[in-house]
Amino acid sequence: NQGAYAAIPVEAAKQQNPVKPSPESTARAKKWWTLDCEMCHGKNGDGKGDTAKEMKLKMMDFTDPATLKDRTDGEIFYIIKNGHNDMPAEGARVKTEEAWDLVNYIRSFAKKAAEEKTQ
Repeated sequence: NQGAYAAIPVEAAKQQNPVKPSPESTARAKKWWTLDCEMCHGKNGDGKGDTAKEMKLKMMDFTDPATLKDRTDGEIFYIIKNGHNDMPAEGARVKTEEAWDLVNYIRSFAKKAAEEKTQ
């Protein structure tokens, strides 16, 4: 449901990601992903985590390039920090840079899936 994202302020959506993808960024993001995200979003971002299944939550599949193609990094960052529907906000627990690391990490799932299809 695209309309559900209407609450994201325009200035948040326009924010540029200051963190370049790197092995260090990925390592930081993976730590948070395993702790806080994987239970619902799945290890590889397909939305098939155990908690999501138990709660019968319909999760987005981040391995599908279409899922986030119309989303800016700023919008994804805003959702991580502020939460969305059933997803709790990370808020101050995740530092700003770590939230940007997670944006890069989430984007990497579709890239990985595309690479696997072409091999």
